[in-house]
Amino acid sequence: MFSENHKKSGCIEVICGSMFSGKTEELIRRLRRAQFANQKIEIFKPAVDTRYSEAEVVSHDFHKIESKPIAKAEEMLNVSSEVEVVGVDEAQFFADNLVDICQQLANRGIRVIVAGLDTDYKGKPFGPIPALLAVAEDVQKVHAICVKCGNLANHSHRLSKSKKLVVLGEKDIYEPLCRDCYNKAIAEED
Repeated sequence: MFSENHKKSGCIEVICGSMFSGKTEELIRRLRRAQFANQKIEIFKPAVDTRYSEAEVVSHDFHKIESKPIAKAEEMLNVSSEVEVVGVDEAQFFADNLVDICQQLANRGIRVIVAGLDTDYKGKPFGPIPALLAVAEDVQKVHAICVKCGNLANHSHRLSKSKKLVVLGEKDIYEPLCRDCYNKAIAEED
């Protein structure tokens, strides 16, 4: 049993993987469990992500939870002192200072749960996620199913010809592929 003086320590949990792998679904599941435990939660998402909703985090399976859209990660530091759990969706869209922001929140005793793509459409580390993986207490890599062969997929293959790093889209613009099918698809595009 903890003494009255025991202060709960914070932590950082990262859920990462390709598109269509269930990252947001897992984030929502963990946040709902925190709500069931009567913990005070606050959920953030990048304001640029308006695919399904401007004010909710929504999975591809249309499970949703209220969130606060923000332009910059620094806005998360304004959470009230009662907040015990902070959720962050689509974390790859925030600047690299997200790592420091999450560290500050965890150092306040807050459980920080972050979901995001670990690689971009080129298969390269994406945004602040790789650095978050290094400082997190818990990391879960989730996988989609390759639409070509049925193996575990860890690549988000872009179907459009855009060369912009950030192109918001769904199954009309991206498909999950395994390493082998991704490499074949890239070779065909060259």
